[in-house]
Amino acid sequence: MSRVFVLSRYHEIMSQEADELLKKALTLPVAERAELAGSLIESLDEAGDESVKAAWDEEIARRMEDLDSGKVKPASLSEARRRLSSAIE
Repeated sequence: MSRVFVLSRYHEIMSQEADELLKKALTLPVAERAELAGSLIESLDEAGDESVKAAWDEEIARRMEDLDSGKVKPASLSEARRRLSSAIE
């Protein structure tokens, strides 16, 4: 995806200030852009939607119950890696 496409695609939904920040950010070296992107993503996690947090809390509780009841069996790290490797091959 070219930078021109990225800029034109988001230009309509971003404020002028955000658009200017994006243009400046795209001139940074790759490592600095990656660090900036990571920081922005982390800031979104901090401002998380309460309904998303509640849904994850429910999912975690369900998975813990499944483990505690024996409904599912935990896998070792080596077994999980083996399964993942065979699934992507």
